[in-house]
Amino acid sequence: MLKKPAMVLIDVDGTLVDSVPDLAYCVDEMMKQLAMPLRGEERVRQWVGNGVERLVRRALINQLDGEPDEALFQKALPIFEALYRDNTSRRSCLYPGVKAALDFLKTTDVRLGCVTNKAAQFTLPLLKDLGISDYFELVVCGDTLPKKKPDPMPLLHAAEKLGAKPSQSLMLGDSQSDVKAARAAGFNIICMSYGYNHGEDIRNYKPDAVVDSMDEIKSLIAWG
Repeated sequence: MLKKPAMVLIDVDGTLVDSVPDLAYCVDEMMKQLAMPLRGEERVRQWVGNGVERLVRRALINQLDGEPDEALFQKALPIFEALYRDNTSRRSCLYPGVKAALDFLKTTDVRLGCVTNKAAQFTLPLLKDLGISDYFELVVCGDTLPKKKPDPMPLLHAAEKLGAKPSQSLMLGDSQSDVKAARAAGFNIICMSYGYNHGEDIRNYKPDAVVDSMDEIKSLIAWG
């Protein structure tokens, strides 16, 4: 049982939202325009979590690590970004339990923010389209600050803005990036079992707890 936090920060992709269907669609449409082989949703699901630029690089080389030809990347990125602007939320959806968890958090006096590596031009419309943007007092995107997760900067920035001590703060995420950022910032961290962690079991990174539904935080934390 964790102590009640003063602030909860929540990741987007793989935590709040299953965004892979839209991302995979855009990857494959980009590949078509580049006259390259399609990658498919199963592979894209292993590549997300570090921002759009990293996803495009992985798609071009068809693997998690490594770098594509830079000229090819510079050609591919604007194609993907244009596609994703038009397909940010057409196929994406909230995970089961997310809305119930957000509704519950709103009944507490906990400060609530969102921290993601996704750029603001995609994050803000996605949260709005899925009807959850009004839950958050603060949204820190991948291009808000000079550094993004796994660096602790976005989490510490949110703590400062919302007036919370790191030791009294909780991150809800799904990836090793979230765990590393939370540990470096001095936050507690609860991870979703269903998210995007490049095919690895998130338990390997030793978060404070792992849940199958965000709604389970009701019973994991001493709210009273």
